[in-house]
Amino acid sequence: MEAGGVADSLLSGACVLFTLGMFSTGLSDLRHMRMARRVDNVQFLPFLTTDVNNLSWLSYGTLKGDWTLIVVNAVGAMLQSLYILVYLHYCPRKAKVIQTKSTQRLSFSLTIATLLASASWTLYGFRLRDPYIMVPNLPGILTSFIRLWLFWKYPQAQDRNYQLLQT
Repeated sequence: MEAGGVADSLLSGACVLFTLGMFSTGLSDLRHMRMARRVDNVQFLPFLTTDVNNLSWLSYGTLKGDWTLIVVNAVGAMLQSLYILVYLHYCPRKAKVIQTKSTQRLSFSLTIATLLASASWTLYGFRLRDPYIMVPNLPGILTSFIRLWLFWKYPQAQDRNYQLLQT
């Protein structure tokens, strides 16, 4: 195997690993919802947008015949759909959103996982010279850095009950 082929295989593997890691960050929210039998501070929108994103990338991967894109996004779509179903099961009919200067409602693990996944997919697109892979992942890098800045500016107060569920 030539050097470019090895690098491409390693980068493809990194994309799969980091992206599946990002998708699995919802497992702690899933566990929390099942144990608490309510959604508490779990946000719905990230599950929905990630599911739509997975289905879009799955379509593109199928058209392109790229098995890295197909496998990752098929698994992602299944996980996100599961998270959505569990959320809807435990969601109260009337949800209130309180806007504060608090990162309590943001997931630090999802922020890190999104940064790693977006960066690896951007590099993967760059190696393939495919702007359709590279460009859509740039906002993930940007928003991850914005969220990291928010975590720095507004540190999370520790919720002991929720923290224990994440370990």
